[in-house]
Amino acid sequence: MMQIRTERLSDIDAREALLDAAFGESRYRKSSERLREDRLPAEGLSFIASEGRRVIGTVRLWDVALGNGQQALLLGPMAVAGDCRSLGLGGAMMRRAIQAARKLGYGAIVLVGDPEYYNRFGFSGEKTGALWMPGPFERHRLLGRELKAGALDGARGMIAPAGRMVPLPDLAALVAREMAPVRRNRRAA
Repeated sequence: MMQIRTERLSDIDAREALLDAAFGESRYRKSSERLREDRLPAEGLSFIASEGRRVIGTVRLWDVALGNGQQALLLGPMAVAGDCRSLGLGGAMMRRAIQAARKLGYGAIVLVGDPEYYNRFGFSGEKTGALWMPGPFERHRLLGRELKAGALDGARGMIAPAGRMVPLPDLAALVAREMAPVRRNRRAA
């Protein structure tokens, strides 16, 4: 049975494998990736579609700041396993992500994607024409959707990463942990 649920730590390897299969290495060269680097997804806005224990879909939303300081979310990447496409799973994940973002009080979502696909979820380029991505992008694929009326009014400038940073490991703790076996071995000798 297929279900859409909040992503778990145990899903990471399967999610990454799914994204590699869907996008290959080119996913790391996209402008959207510049907005996700060293950041955590927006809290409560990472979803996995699963069938039993198998991860068959993923979608995440990320905190971003539009050029004039307006807060928004960046959607992506979204992927569905090849053998599960055309079952409506991508649409179900989109609706879940939009609903959750609205419930959490966000005003707008932007993404870079196929207009023919995303138009059906209320995304358009109508209010994104004065926005820019940090790197090359196809202007007609930069889309937005307001969750609150007027949330993208006047949106202009460079889209920038916002939100929580990936925590850096405590270097002193790592060194101490690595040195512990050395100290024990010296005492035993």
